Amino acid sequence: MQPSQLSSGDVIADRRADYAKMLDEGGEAEAAAELMEQALELTPAWAAGWYRLATYREKAGKADAAVEAYRRTLELDPEDIFGAGLKLALLGDAEMPAHPSSRYVERLFDDYADRFETSLVEKLDYSVPQKLAALVASTGRHYHCAVDLGCGTGLLGPEIHARVTRLEGFDLSQNMLAKAAEKHVYDHLGQADLSLTSEASGIFADSAPHRADLVTAADVLMYLGNLESIFAIVDDLTAPGADFVFSVEDGGEGDGFILAPSLRYAHSQTYVEGLAAAHSFEILETVKTVIRKDGGKPVSGILFLTCKTD
Repeated sequence: MQPSQLSSGDVIADRRADYAKMLDEGGEAEAAAELMEQALELTPAWAAGWYRLATYREKAGKADAAVEAYRRTLELDPEDIFGAGLKLALLGDAEMPAHPSSRYVERLFDDYADRFETSLVEKLDYSVPQKLAALVASTGRHYHCAVDLGCGTGLLGPEIHARVTRLEGFDLSQNMLAKAAEKHVYDHLGQADLSLTSEASGIFADSAPHRADLVTAADVLMYLGNLESIFAIVDDLTAPGADFVFSVEDGGEGDGFILAPSLRYAHSQTYVEGLAAAHSFEILETVKTVIRKDGGKPVSGILFLTCKTD
Protein backbone atom coordinates (compact mmCIF):
# COMPACT_ATOMS: atom_id res chain seq x y z
CA MET A 1 0.00 0.00 0.00
CA GLN A 2 1.38 3.38 -0.96
CA PRO A 3 1.78 5.97 1.81
CA SER A 4 -0.45 8.42 -0.08
CA GLN A 5 -3.35 6.01 0.40
CA LEU A 6 -3.14 5.90 4.19
CA SER A 7 -5.33 8.44 5.98
CA SER A 8 -4.20 10.40 9.00
CA GLY A 9 -7.63 10.09 10.57
CA ASP A 10 -7.98 13.88 10.61
CA VAL A 11 -10.04 15.50 7.84
CA ILE A 12 -8.14 18.80 7.85
CA ALA A 13 -4.75 17.08 7.91
CA ASP A 14 -5.81 14.81 5.04
CA ARG A 15 -6.99 17.81 3.04
CA ARG A 16 -3.67 19.57 3.50
CA ALA A 17 -1.84 16.39 2.59
CA ASP A 18 -3.90 16.11 -0.60
CA TYR A 19 -2.99 19.68 -1.54
CA ALA A 20 0.63 18.91 -0.77
CA LYS A 21 0.49 15.95 -3.12
CA MET A 22 -0.93 18.17 -5.88
CA LEU A 23 1.88 20.68 -5.35
CA ASP A 24 4.49 17.93 -5.51
CA GLU A 25 3.01 16.52 -8.71
CA GLY A 26 3.17 20.04 -10.14
CA GLY A 27 6.88 20.22 -9.45
CA GLU A 28 6.65 22.35 -6.30
CA ALA A 29 8.28 20.00 -3.79
CA GLU A 30 9.34 22.72 -1.36
CA ALA A 31 5.82 24.14 -1.13
CA ALA A 32 4.49 20.60 -0.76
CA ALA A 33 6.84 19.99 2.15
CA GLU A 34 5.68 23.18 3.89
CA LEU A 35 2.04 22.18 3.59
CA MET A 36 2.82 18.65 4.74
CA GLU A 37 4.51 20.08 7.81
CA GLN A 38 1.25 21.86 8.62
CA ALA A 39 -0.67 18.58 8.28
CA LEU A 40 1.73 16.87 10.66
CA GLU A 41 1.30 19.59 13.26
CA LEU A 42 -2.26 18.27 13.53
CA THR A 43 -1.30 14.57 13.41
CA PRO A 44 2.30 14.19 14.69
CA ALA A 45 2.05 10.38 14.99
CA TRP A 46 1.11 9.83 11.33
CA ALA A 47 3.90 7.60 9.97
CA ALA A 48 2.75 7.76 6.34
CA GLY A 49 2.62 11.53 6.57
CA TRP A 50 6.21 11.73 7.81
CA TYR A 51 7.27 9.49 4.93
CA ARG A 52 5.57 11.80 2.44
CA LEU A 53 7.19 14.81 4.04
CA ALA A 54 10.57 13.10 3.76
CA THR A 55 10.11 12.47 0.05
CA TYR A 56 9.09 16.09 -0.59
CA ARG A 57 12.09 17.39 1.34
CA GLU A 58 14.36 15.04 -0.57
CA LYS A 59 13.00 16.26 -3.91
CA ALA A 60 13.50 19.84 -2.74
CA GLY A 61 17.18 19.11 -2.12
CA LYS A 62 16.94 19.26 1.67
CA ALA A 63 18.72 16.01 2.47
CA ASP A 64 19.28 16.64 6.18
CA ALA A 65 15.63 17.54 6.73
CA ALA A 66 14.60 14.49 4.71
CA VAL A 67 16.75 12.26 6.92
CA GLU A 68 15.04 13.70 10.00
CA ALA A 69 11.62 12.85 8.55
CA TYR A 70 12.65 9.35 7.47
CA ARG A 71 13.97 8.70 10.96
CA ARG A 72 10.67 9.85 12.44
CA THR A 73 8.83 7.55 10.03
CA LEU A 74 10.88 4.60 11.23
CA GLU A 75 10.29 5.49 14.89
CA LEU A 76 6.52 5.47 14.32
CA ASP A 77 6.61 2.43 12.03
CA PRO A 78 9.26 -0.02 13.32
CA GLU A 79 8.05 -2.68 10.84
CA ASP A 80 9.11 -0.21 8.13
CA ILE A 81 6.28 -0.81 5.69
CA PHE A 82 7.35 2.31 3.76
CA GLY A 83 11.00 1.41 3.26
CA ALA A 84 12.33 4.36 5.27
CA GLY A 85 15.34 2.27 6.30
CA LEU A 86 16.31 1.86 2.64
CA LYS A 87 15.98 5.59 2.08
CA LEU A 88 18.19 6.35 5.07
CA ALA A 89 20.84 4.00 3.69
CA LEU A 90 20.76 5.74 0.30
CA LEU A 91 21.13 9.12 2.00
CA GLY A 92 24.17 7.87 3.91
CA ASP A 93 22.55 7.98 7.33
CA ALA A 94 22.45 4.21 7.91
CA GLU A 95 24.25 1.08 6.82
CA MET A 96 22.81 -0.70 3.82
CA PRO A 97 20.46 -3.40 5.15
CA ALA A 98 21.06 -6.99 4.09
CA HIS A 99 17.48 -7.04 2.84
CA PRO A 100 14.42 -4.80 3.06
CA SER A 101 11.72 -5.17 5.66
CA SER A 102 9.47 -8.08 4.71
CA ARG A 103 6.46 -5.94 5.55
CA TYR A 104 7.67 -3.31 3.08
CA VAL A 105 7.96 -5.85 0.25
CA GLU A 106 4.63 -7.47 1.12
CA ARG A 107 2.79 -4.16 1.20
CA LEU A 108 4.49 -2.96 -1.97
CA PHE A 109 3.31 -5.94 -4.00
CA ASP A 110 -0.08 -6.30 -2.35
CA ASP A 111 -0.80 -2.77 -3.56
CA TYR A 112 0.84 -3.36 -6.96
CA ALA A 113 -0.90 -6.65 -7.82
CA ASP A 114 -3.88 -5.27 -9.77
CA ARG A 115 -1.74 -3.19 -12.12
CA PHE A 116 1.47 -5.22 -11.99
CA GLU A 117 1.30 -6.90 -15.39
CA THR A 118 0.04 -3.82 -17.22
CA SER A 119 2.77 -1.66 -15.72
CA LEU A 120 5.61 -4.12 -16.05
CA VAL A 121 4.93 -5.86 -19.33
CA GLU A 122 3.14 -3.22 -21.40
CA LYS A 123 4.92 -0.10 -20.15
CA LEU A 124 8.36 -1.26 -19.02
CA ASP A 125 9.10 -3.92 -21.68
CA TYR A 126 9.63 -6.59 -19.04
CA SER A 127 10.99 -9.74 -20.68
CA VAL A 128 12.62 -11.86 -17.95
CA PRO A 129 10.01 -14.70 -17.93
CA GLN A 130 10.49 -15.37 -21.64
CA LYS A 131 14.27 -15.17 -21.38
CA LEU A 132 14.45 -17.47 -18.36
CA ALA A 133 12.06 -19.88 -20.07
CA ALA A 134 14.45 -19.99 -23.03
CA LEU A 135 17.26 -21.01 -20.68
CA VAL A 136 15.04 -23.73 -19.21
CA ALA A 137 14.18 -24.94 -22.71
CA SER A 138 17.86 -25.05 -23.66
CA THR A 139 18.39 -27.94 -21.22
CA GLY A 140 16.02 -30.15 -23.22
CA ARG A 141 14.73 -31.60 -19.96
CA HIS A 142 11.24 -32.36 -18.72
CA TYR A 143 11.05 -31.71 -14.98
CA HIS A 144 9.13 -33.66 -12.38
CA CYS A 145 8.68 -30.77 -9.92
CA ALA A 146 9.42 -27.10 -10.51
CA VAL A 147 9.30 -24.46 -7.76
CA ASP A 148 8.85 -20.85 -8.87
CA LEU A 149 10.18 -18.60 -6.08
CA GLY A 150 8.74 -15.10 -5.94
CA CYS A 151 6.22 -16.14 -8.57
CA GLY A 152 4.31 -12.85 -8.39
CA THR A 153 1.27 -12.87 -10.67
CA GLY A 154 2.59 -15.99 -12.37
CA LEU A 155 4.19 -14.59 -15.50
CA LEU A 156 6.81 -17.35 -15.66
CA GLY A 157 4.41 -20.22 -14.98
CA PRO A 158 2.76 -20.37 -18.42
CA GLU A 159 6.17 -20.12 -20.09
CA ILE A 160 7.52 -23.30 -18.47
CA HIS A 161 4.32 -25.21 -17.68
CA ALA A 162 4.66 -27.59 -20.62
CA ARG A 163 8.09 -28.70 -19.40
CA VAL A 164 7.06 -29.69 -15.87
CA THR A 165 4.79 -32.31 -14.35
CA ARG A 166 4.14 -30.35 -11.15
CA LEU A 167 4.52 -26.59 -10.78
CA GLU A 168 4.59 -24.84 -7.40
CA GLY A 169 4.69 -21.08 -6.81
CA PHE A 170 5.59 -19.10 -3.70
CA ASP A 171 5.38 -15.39 -3.01
CA LEU A 172 5.26 -13.03 -0.04
CA SER A 173 2.22 -11.16 -1.34
CA GLN A 174 -1.19 -12.80 -1.00
CA ASN A 175 -2.63 -10.45 -3.64
CA MET A 176 0.01 -11.52 -6.14
CA LEU A 177 -0.70 -15.17 -5.37
CA ALA A 178 -4.38 -14.58 -6.04
CA LYS A 179 -3.50 -13.23 -9.49
CA ALA A 180 -1.21 -16.21 -10.14
CA ALA A 181 -4.06 -18.58 -9.25
CA GLU A 182 -6.18 -17.05 -12.02
CA LYS A 183 -3.75 -18.43 -14.61
CA HIS A 184 -4.59 -22.04 -13.62
CA VAL A 185 -1.08 -23.35 -14.31
CA TYR A 186 0.21 -23.81 -10.74
CA ASP A 187 -0.52 -27.06 -8.92
CA HIS A 188 0.26 -25.40 -5.58
CA LEU A 189 0.60 -21.78 -4.46
CA GLY A 190 1.79 -20.67 -1.03
CA GLN A 191 3.02 -17.66 0.88
CA ALA A 192 6.74 -17.59 1.68
CA ASP A 193 9.34 -15.14 2.96
CA LEU A 194 12.57 -15.72 1.07
CA SER A 195 14.59 -13.58 3.46
CA LEU A 196 14.17 -16.15 6.25
CA THR A 197 15.77 -19.52 6.92
CA SER A 198 14.43 -22.58 5.12
CA GLU A 199 12.56 -23.66 8.25
CA ALA A 200 10.91 -20.28 8.76
CA SER A 201 10.30 -19.38 5.11
CA GLY A 202 7.06 -21.35 4.75
CA ILE A 203 8.20 -23.27 1.68
CA PHE A 204 8.53 -26.57 3.54
CA ALA A 205 5.40 -26.25 5.68
CA ASP A 206 3.38 -28.79 3.68
CA SER A 207 5.95 -30.35 1.35
CA ALA A 208 9.14 -32.33 1.64
CA PRO A 209 12.66 -30.99 1.08
CA HIS A 210 14.75 -31.96 -1.97
CA ARG A 211 11.58 -32.35 -4.02
CA ALA A 212 12.39 -30.02 -6.93
CA ASP A 213 14.48 -30.74 -9.99
CA LEU A 214 13.92 -27.16 -11.23
CA VAL A 215 13.83 -23.94 -9.21
CA THR A 216 13.22 -20.57 -10.84
CA ALA A 217 13.42 -17.00 -9.52
CA ALA A 218 12.40 -14.33 -12.02
CA ASP A 219 13.10 -10.76 -10.93
CA VAL A 220 12.78 -11.47 -7.21
CA LEU A 221 16.38 -11.45 -6.00
CA MET A 222 16.60 -7.67 -6.44
CA TYR A 223 14.32 -7.41 -3.42
CA LEU A 224 16.94 -9.20 -1.34
CA GLY A 225 20.44 -7.87 -0.83
CA ASN A 226 22.27 -10.76 0.77
CA LEU A 227 21.34 -13.88 -1.21
CA GLU A 228 22.55 -16.42 1.34
CA SER A 229 18.98 -17.24 2.41
CA ILE A 230 17.91 -17.85 -1.19
CA PHE A 231 20.75 -20.23 -1.95
CA ALA A 232 20.17 -22.06 1.34
CA ILE A 233 16.47 -22.47 0.49
CA VAL A 234 17.26 -23.70 -3.03
CA ASP A 235 19.88 -26.04 -1.61
CA ASP A 236 17.20 -27.56 0.63
CA LEU A 237 14.65 -27.70 -2.18
CA THR A 238 16.85 -29.62 -4.60
CA ALA A 239 18.82 -32.83 -5.02
CA PRO A 240 21.97 -33.26 -7.15
CA GLY A 241 21.22 -32.74 -10.84
CA ALA A 242 18.53 -30.12 -10.27
CA ASP A 243 18.63 -26.84 -12.20
CA PHE A 244 18.34 -23.37 -10.66
CA VAL A 245 17.48 -20.61 -13.15
CA PHE A 246 17.26 -16.99 -11.99
CA SER A 247 17.86 -13.33 -12.74
CA VAL A 248 19.55 -10.44 -10.94
CA GLU A 249 20.02 -6.78 -11.74
CA ASP A 250 23.61 -6.29 -12.84
CA GLY A 251 25.64 -4.75 -10.01
CA GLY A 252 28.71 -4.24 -12.20
CA GLU A 253 32.23 -4.79 -10.93
CA GLY A 254 33.09 -5.87 -7.41
CA ASP A 255 32.20 -8.89 -5.35
CA GLY A 256 29.03 -7.82 -3.56
CA PHE A 257 25.74 -6.03 -4.03
CA ILE A 258 24.50 -2.45 -4.01
CA LEU A 259 21.27 -0.68 -3.17
CA ALA A 260 20.03 1.33 -6.14
CA PRO A 261 17.94 4.54 -6.00
CA SER A 262 15.01 2.40 -7.15
CA LEU A 263 15.21 0.73 -3.69
CA ARG A 264 16.12 -2.52 -5.44
CA TYR A 265 19.42 -4.36 -5.06
CA ALA A 266 21.86 -5.11 -7.86
CA HIS A 267 24.33 -7.99 -7.58
CA SER A 268 27.69 -8.45 -9.21
CA GLN A 269 28.37 -11.54 -11.26
CA THR A 270 31.35 -12.33 -9.01
CA TYR A 271 29.12 -12.28 -5.92
CA VAL A 272 26.60 -14.68 -7.47
CA GLU A 273 29.34 -16.99 -8.73
CA GLY A 274 30.81 -17.19 -5.23
CA LEU A 275 27.49 -18.13 -3.65
CA ALA A 276 26.76 -20.67 -6.37
CA ALA A 277 30.12 -22.37 -5.80
CA ALA A 278 29.64 -22.37 -2.03
CA HIS A 279 26.32 -24.17 -2.43
CA SER A 280 27.55 -26.63 -5.10
CA PHE A 281 25.76 -25.06 -8.06
CA GLU A 282 27.72 -25.17 -11.31
CA ILE A 283 27.02 -22.21 -13.59
CA LEU A 284 26.21 -23.60 -17.02
CA GLU A 285 25.32 -20.34 -18.75
CA THR A 286 25.10 -16.62 -18.05
CA VAL A 287 23.29 -14.08 -20.20
CA LYS A 288 23.72 -10.32 -19.83
CA THR A 289 20.66 -8.54 -21.14
CA VAL A 290 18.23 -5.67 -20.66
CA ILE A 291 15.50 -6.89 -18.32
CA ARG A 292 13.17 -3.87 -18.20
CA LYS A 293 13.04 -0.10 -18.40
CA ASP A 294 13.07 2.25 -15.42
CA GLY A 295 12.40 5.93 -15.92
CA GLY A 296 12.65 5.33 -19.65
CA LYS A 297 16.16 3.91 -19.33
CA PRO A 298 17.17 0.26 -19.82
CA VAL A 299 17.99 -1.78 -16.72
CA SER A 300 20.79 -4.30 -17.20
CA GLY A 301 20.49 -7.76 -15.72
CA ILE A 302 22.20 -11.13 -15.65
CA LEU A 303 20.41 -14.43 -16.18
CA PHE A 304 21.91 -17.62 -14.76
CA LEU A 305 21.40 -21.28 -15.61
CA THR A 306 22.99 -23.42 -12.90
CA CYS A 307 22.98 -27.10 -11.94
CA LYS A 308 23.43 -28.62 -8.49
CA THR A 309 26.43 -30.92 -8.50
CA ASP A 310 26.18 -32.61 -5.10
